[in-house]
Amino acid sequence: MEPLQSALKKWMKTNKNFKENYESLKQDILQDPEIKQILLQNPQLDHQDIEKNLMKFYEYINQSKQCDRCKSLGACINILPGYSPILQIDEKEIRLAYEKCHFHVLADKEQAQQKLIDSLYMPKEILQATYEGIDLDDPKRKNAIAEINQFISQLGNGLPERGLYFYGPFGVGKTYFLGAIANTLKSFNISSMIIYMPELVREMRSSIKDDSLSEKINYFKKADVLMLDDIGAEMQSAWFRDEVLGSILQYRMMEKLPTFFTSNYSLEQLAGLLATTKNGIEEVKAGRIIERIKQLSHEVSIMSKNRRE
Repeated sequence: MEPLQSALKKWMKTNKNFKENYESLKQDILQDPEIKQILLQNPQLDHQDIEKNLMKFYEYINQSKQCDRCKSLGACINILPGYSPILQIDEKEIRLAYEKCHFHVLADKEQAQQKLIDSLYMPKEILQATYEGIDLDDPKRKNAIAEINQFISQLGNGLPERGLYFYGPFGVGKTYFLGAIANTLKSFNISSMIIYMPELVREMRSSIKDDSLSEKINYFKKADVLMLDDIGAEMQSAWFRDEVLGSILQYRMMEKLPTFFTSNYSLEQLAGLLATTKNGIEEVKAGRIIERIKQLSHEVSIMSKNRRE
């Protein structure tokens, strides 16, 4: 704003043919289609008002309006990059204001959406996964893809109450599915939390030392969509199973918050793993976890080839 006005004043003072050039500039401004329309809509503006605000008109017409002359936010030609000028007229007072342009609004939205995916020790590849990147031609993953489509199709009506429990051998794309779903949720402005289970166990144990355990458990409990990757791969302990995992799943079950899981084990196999601790076999307590998982998700088998080979 000010730099352009200062430059124009300097030009007017130093130009030898000042009056002639000034009149030429004035006519160019007044013949501009936008300015002509503005003056037509505001007949209360007299010659003195126009002369007084000529620099504002000049600044207004020489900038891009809502990206009509810009290809991107980085290529913005305006004085304030990312902002579009607006002439505000109240009786005889003319003000030049600025609002975020389309590219700026879009960039802000993308930045805000990027923050919707939180993760705990997940690789960049997974955080950038997209639905379009899923191989739809593998017949052995057809059922899983159908379940994903079913979940996504319901998002327009709000979050479904149940997520999915993907299980199958190593490398069939289970974790990639989580990332693709998480990025799809972003477009609906729904946040998600993806957790690699073995690291969650370590995180919870270390949280005991700094008294942040309860705070972190509450955070996982209340995530819009929680995704637990590789459940069953973590070191088992009765404490983690009952006090951490059980607490999280119980809350989410009661609040009907969808939860996704991936595992190398079916729910029947997982029950055996959860039951086996250093205290012996605890089938009843393990069964409680399995029942909560069943309430939170639908079991989906993926028996495809190892896609990492």
